[in-house]
Amino acid sequence: MTSSCHPGDATVPALTGQSIARLTERPSAEVLIIGGGINGISTFRDLALQGVDVALVERADFCSGASAASSHMIHGGIRYLENGEFRLVRESVMERNALISLAPHYVKPLRTTVPIFTTFSGLLNAPMRFLTHRQGKPSERGAVLIKAGLVLYDFFSRGGRAVPRHRFQGRKASLAELPRLNPSIKYTATYYDASMHDPERLALDVLRDGLEAGGERARAVNYVEAVGAEDGGVLLRDHRTGEEFAFTADLVVNASGPWTDLTNRALGEDTSYMGGTKGSHIVLDNPELLEATGGRELFFEHSDGRIVLIYPLKGRVMVGTTDIDADPAKPALCTEEEVDYFFDLIAHVFPEIPVDRSQIVYRFSGIRPLPGHGDTQPGFVSRDYRIVPSAVDGVKTLSLVGGKWTTFRALGEQLSDEVLARLRRPRRQRTAERPIGGGDGYPRSERERENWLAEHPGVERARALALLERYGTYAARLIEAIAREGEEPLTSAPDYTDTELRYLARHESVVQLADLVQRRTSLAFTGRADAAVLAEVVDVVAPVLGWDAERRDEEVHRLAVLLAQRHGVASALGSGTAAGPAPGTGEAQSQENQEDRAHRVS
Repeated sequence: MTSSCHPGDATVPALTGQSIARLTERPSAEVLIIGGGINGISTFRDLALQGVDVALVERADFCSGASAASSHMIHGGIRYLENGEFRLVRESVMERNALISLAPHYVKPLRTTVPIFTTFSGLLNAPMRFLTHRQGKPSERGAVLIKAGLVLYDFFSRGGRAVPRHRFQGRKASLAELPRLNPSIKYTATYYDASMHDPERLALDVLRDGLEAGGERARAVNYVEAVGAEDGGVLLRDHRTGEEFAFTADLVVNASGPWTDLTNRALGEDTSYMGGTKGSHIVLDNPELLEATGGRELFFEHSDGRIVLIYPLKGRVMVGTTDIDADPAKPALCTEEEVDYFFDLIAHVFPEIPVDRSQIVYRFSGIRPLPGHGDTQPGFVSRDYRIVPSAVDGVKTLSLVGGKWTTFRALGEQLSDEVLARLRRPRRQRTAERPIGGGDGYPRSERERENWLAEHPGVERARALALLERYGTYAARLIEAIAREGEEPLTSAPDYTDTELRYLARHESVVQLADLVQRRTSLAFTGRADAAVLAEVVDVVAPVLGWDAERRDEEVHRLAVLLAQRHGVASALGSGTAAGPAPGTGEAQSQENQEDRAHRVS
């Protein structure tokens, strides 16, 4: 493994060399990060860039928990203005603008339209919500209130202008642009935030940056869980084998997200920092609804006061989200009641477009890592973050409470500063202007794209552009592999090829079939993870991963059951397959481990 390389270089990617042996052979580090969601990964990257000896462990796959259940947005949080969280809004807007520049392959400006049905509604309730953070009787925000919020939002966005200012339109102009909208609207307001088309892949880029910067002093391993404390260190369990071993560190960073309290209990400290809420989404294959969105996100307040969205993404339409108090020790599932809620909000905005459950190709749910909030309504719980120090049995710990996708870079830097201060280490560099992963050297203009294509021959132009869009400038490595080996499109999913999947399996810490289908690719999200796709994908990658026929069958069955039970993808089971308990490890097993740990440490 090389200690550093440029995304355009055809060197072996740093993720390739990550294995449990790298931890067991040297079971110590200056810093151990527990949690491989985006905030743990961002902190890992920042510390590695400072030359800190840092290790990260994730109990399941990287970016498979709360970070995988996002609304696929990088946003300034316009609704946080109503909570009075001006610092968070300012930071979020700055980070949104920065990520459009630093990660342009995955973060792009997103035109967002708010349908408005009243003029003055909400003016009396808004001050009370601002002062008390209690919902009270739902009252739709009218044009005057939304206009005031967007003017203030533009004010926060004025520095480093990365997106246009908002604009208001009346009913006639609004329906001319979006003719399928509810004809009873009075206005629309359009502003820009940013889309994040591939959250899991962006997280992998952040992780790869840290590994390549840190070399032998940066280690990150998935499917390794912190299950206890032992002799001043942390007891880790390898979910591949079930083996446990002690790991010592000068400082432990608990970045477990909604599971922070459960991790602390395992380490011997009973905390009650977290009070997360469940957010669910569905993904629809509905061409009529997709066309009706006009390529923009619809972002609005539903009748219960919840802010919701209808979002065209990857040729599908994602609809979300809910905000329901949840127990992190239990699986987060998108319920039938939530589906009804989503259909109701679609009917509110596009009343003439039929939707039904047969069009749902994927559903997902996660728990937001929010702080405990007492009787504050879930929608008003702060999305800001804080860092809490503690020490139990000689294990010095920093617990991260809160955090969200948009501010991951700034959060990682702040948490890293806390670590550096305790280690008495200097900061070598900042990350505010450092490109992320495949965003380094990403061509932004047609001329730059043509130059990049000319520099990386080996595949046809259309294929090279597709790979560039999918992986950013890391596509250069894949193009070189294809030029050497050739490639054949999958019969069941022809936008992916055999060489591409083998490359991902070999170089991106794939442990289970779910890692590849749900997070390294878009096959599950777009509703293509049926029985035929799973069978073909496993046949392609099994030789690379050393899976025999029995293991191949196990992986397919486990993932098919997981997709059916957790994500509503019955087609993954094929004919004659019962959706019984998923065997082995994986997301289902890691959740069982989590529940077992919750009982064990309570």
